[in-house]
Amino acid sequence: MEITFVGHSCFKIKGKDLNIVIDPYDSQIGYKLPKMDADVVLVSHDHFDHNGAAGVSGYKLLVNTAGEYEVSDVIINGIQTFHDDKNGSERGSNIIYSIDIDGINLLHLGDLGHELSDSVIEKLGTVDVLMIPVGGTYTIDAETAAKVISSIEPSVVIPMHYQTPDLKGIELGSLDKFLDEMGVENNIKKLDKFKLNSKSELPDDTEIVVLSPSH
Repeated sequence: MEITFVGHSCFKIKGKDLNIVIDPYDSQIGYKLPKMDADVVLVSHDHFDHNGAAGVSGYKLLVNTAGEYEVSDVIINGIQTFHDDKNGSERGSNIIYSIDIDGINLLHLGDLGHELSDSVIEKLGTVDVLMIPVGGTYTIDAETAAKVISSIEPSVVIPMHYQTPDLKGIELGSLDKFLDEMGVENNIKKLDKFKLNSKSELPDDTEIVVLSPSH
């Protein structure tokens, strides 16, 4: 299983039998969406910086609603959450996606705007790799992200949805602010892609993996 960070909140997950793209964006945010094909596209919510499925080719299934889906032995569970901490009254709903692929459990939090309830955490079970927004403004900020990570206890954390020099029209907090909040100077890996062949390769303690965007 291989994870490529395209940019913003967009990832490409390459499994043995299935390729998934999550939250492709419209290029008006300042990042060019590279040419990508996928079997499945997942969209966490209907905002232009997350719902650019038209930029992805070849997909057979578009998922943008909560529910459980099974494709080529990959189980995808979309769970309803909110884009703010007021039950969606400000920014609407958000779907988080739990993905069981090649024996690895991934969790993509979309534009989550609040801490997760105990019932949602119980539904998720063990999370091996967590993709989490950290930039605040429209999502949880660095401080709340740290609390969410503590509640989930994933093996690997991949931050997303933070400010970069190329981002246009959206003001977010920096990646450094999140890394400072986590206080993990000696437990950060910087990679171009994240590859995992089995659970046995997962670290014993939570590790932050900063992926270079491919846009």
